[in-house]
Amino acid sequence: MKTIKMLTLMLFCASILISCNENSTKTERNSADKSDTLKTEKAVNMKFYPELTKSIEKIQALGISEAHRESLDKIAAYIRAKQGKNQSCEIIFICTHNSRRSHLAQIWAQTAAENFALKNIITYSGGTEATAFNPRAVAALQRAGFNIDSTGSKNPDYKVSFSDNAKAMNCFSKKYSDKQNPQKGFLAVMVCDSADEACPIVAGAEARVSLPFSDPKKSDGKPEEAATYDERSNQIAAEMFYILSKALVK
Repeated sequence: MKTIKMLTLMLFCASILISCNENSTKTERNSADKSDTLKTEKAVNMKFYPELTKSIEKIQALGISEAHRESLDKIAAYIRAKQGKNQSCEIIFICTHNSRRSHLAQIWAQTAAENFALKNIITYSGGTEATAFNPRAVAALQRAGFNIDSTGSKNPDYKVSFSDNAKAMNCFSKKYSDKQNPQKGFLAVMVCDSADEACPIVAGAEARVSLPFSDPKKSDGKPEEAATYDERSNQIAAEMFYILSKALVK
């Protein structure tokens, strides 16, 4: 009799344990499902324009210039260090006229930062002199899928957007020392040889890296004009995406 009672008690306890385990598994699954939903909602929060999304997919499949790799890695290391300390990271891309390459770099770098969900990164551009954001470079960005509006004529003020979920970038030609740009504690990236040579020291810069790109201006007014600007825009974009992908803190 005692043996039967003992077996009955053991079976009862086992049934309780099985029931608890099933409930626990259900709870874990529900939590996991909820977590996956939150992750999905977060992932689609930054929705790039459809044409730009296509361009980004193509750009990420491109390689980088081996001649640039060391400079790209230096920039990535600078950003990664800032991210690791949860500090704001401000980057100015500098060329002579702030009309083509520096704007392309600024815009693509900010887009890449958003693509990889990197916070506290703000990109700027400037020149050793001010002219205007060249309409050929603007057109290349529009072909890539950016939404761009402008006001003014001599030195237009462009509003450049990569998504309806993000504030538009305010882009116009200016000197790198302009009050619109940070005055100290920033990274200066020299994207043309002339500016690199003219500014061996950038006042207020915390660090300085040379990253020269060929000037698409060489094709202005020629049949290959659009192709040259698209090629330069894509090259700069691919290298900005490389930098920001390497800047992720592991």
